[in-house]
Amino acid sequence: MTNDEPVARREVEILNALGLHLRPADKFVRLAVTFAAEIKVYRNGSEFNGKSILDLTSLAAERGTVLVLEARGPDAEAAVATLAELVLARFHEDDEGQAEEPAEKEKVKKRSKKKTKDNKDIKRKS
Repeated sequence: MTNDEPVARREVEILNALGLHLRPADKFVRLAVTFAAEIKVYRNGSEFNGKSILDLTSLAAERGTVLVLEARGPDAEAAVATLAELVLARFHEDDEGQAEEPAEKEKVKKRSKKKTKDNKDIKRKS
């Protein structure tokens, strides 16, 4: 990467109860690798590769830990914004470390399918 590429940085705090353990680190890496930008995570002056699950789990970032996210590359702003959003959303975990988002999405999907089916039934009866 060259020095004239766009760089974006943002400070984030780990908010989920169990910290940056394996599951949230996996979510972070899966999202990070979708960007062309080089992703770095800083803690206490040490640099970690944001696209490496091994590096992220070695951070030992508990709840309340402040990290600096940095991206360098053509989509740096988007990368940092999206990754920061994931961190601030507590990696979509509840206080027990269980996934919040997928269950909620599934409920919405089921309600939506039911409404669609009900609407089709109404149209057939007409």
